[in-house]
Amino acid sequence: MARLPRLFIKGCPQHLIQRGNNRQAIFFSDEDYTVYLAKLKDFSKQYEVSVHAYVLMTNHVHLLVSTEHEGAISKMMQSIGRYYVLYINKNYQRTGSLWEGRYRSTIVDSDNYLLTVMRYIEMNPVRAGMVEHPAEYPWSSYQANGVGKVIELLTPHERYIKLGESNTKRLQRYVRLFDDYLSDNTIELIRTATNKAWVLGSERFKREIETQVNRRIEPTNRGGDRKSEKFREQAKNQTL
Repeated sequence: MARLPRLFIKGCPQHLIQRGNNRQAIFFSDEDYTVYLAKLKDFSKQYEVSVHAYVLMTNHVHLLVSTEHEGAISKMMQSIGRYYVLYINKNYQRTGSLWEGRYRSTIVDSDNYLLTVMRYIEMNPVRAGMVEHPAEYPWSSYQANGVGKVIELLTPHERYIKLGESNTKRLQRYVRLFDDYLSDNTIELIRTATNKAWVLGSERFKREIETQVNRRIEPTNRGGDRKSEKFREQAKNQTL
């Protein structure tokens, strides 16, 4: 099945997932995490990509990013990927591929889903049973967005900034969002949209994006009301 072309809307956030080959580990020491974040900072600056949230897990990476430049995110991810593979292969005397393949991505409706995706990303270590609270995990943007540490790599998104008129109030309101866990349906929605390159947003947002990009942005209905209605009408005619 042919891959759909990556969606790009100027300034629109994207959720990215990059996995290790066969879901094997890509980070083996604290230094590895530090190196990856340092290069993410360098290459995001080089290609003018804003990073709003991230988490580095043992065998995969989640990023929430945006840019004004088409192709910039792909260039950033390619540059990080190549650099990091060389770094790992050299330091651990290994050869071959490190990554599963292309990173997965979805466009995110910032008004309705941005904060939800940030929570989804930063709650990964909790869902994996690695920590009890995201503040306990050092390799995530929660250290800035929820704890208040200065992380130069990050650019707060406008939607996050609107949580409060001061940094203290933003932190307090953001932390309170984590009092409620994301539902299983929401988690599955985010995962599916990202893995399948479907748009993550409200119906209105989806229609707007569909008009701009002139391609499918969500699964087609394989047995929806229209098809069912047609079959019901045929069955009715056969009994007359």
